[in-house]
Amino acid sequence: MNTILRFAIAAPLLAAAACSEPPADAPPVTGAEWTLDGAASDLSYVTIKAGEIAETNTFETLAGTVSADGAATVEIDLASVSTGVDIRNERMRDIFFVVADNPSATVTAQIDPAAFATLGVGQSVETTLDGTLSLKGVEAPFQAQVTVTRAGPDRVLAVSDAPVIVEAGTYNLTDGLAQLQELAGLPSITPVVPVTFSLVFTR
Repeated sequence: MNTILRFAIAAPLLAAAACSEPPADAPPVTGAEWTLDGAASDLSYVTIKAGEIAETNTFETLAGTVSADGAATVEIDLASVSTGVDIRNERMRDIFFVVADNPSATVTAQIDPAAFATLGVGQSVETTLDGTLSLKGVEAPFQAQVTVTRAGPDRVLAVSDAPVIVEAGTYNLTDGLAQLQELAGLPSITPVVPVTFSLVFTR
């Protein structure tokens, strides 16, 4: 996610934080459970077809929590994939993800609460997140560079600093990709996609 887009996402939250309690009066981030605000969050990926045509896709339904001990889970509703084209959404659901058998993908990670113990309202910290993505019955590790901003006393924003690279072959998605390519009459669809996210959690 580029710097301008990250600023556009974070600015309204930080502006609200400026009008809220000062950091000293806000309760600590740690010791509480946080819930993902799906309506305010975004998870996107970019596909490349015919070697040069880039298109942005998103998932419209996300859910998740971070427990008091730092166990984080994000559920991605695969049926909510949005490519901007109805027939392509249908093919992604039925052929690529096969949502009848694989309704969701799950991201899990263990976060160290101590890293955010002193995070005040309006303050940010950069961290490396080691997680696992479970998709179509396959679990594989990933690593993400993330900036975490406390946007309010009870609101935290986590934004990817760089795309997370996901390979179709890792999750047994290459056959479905080949079918999509044939149906669309394309010479190629790149089997590697960059994924970016902006996740808002509330206490």
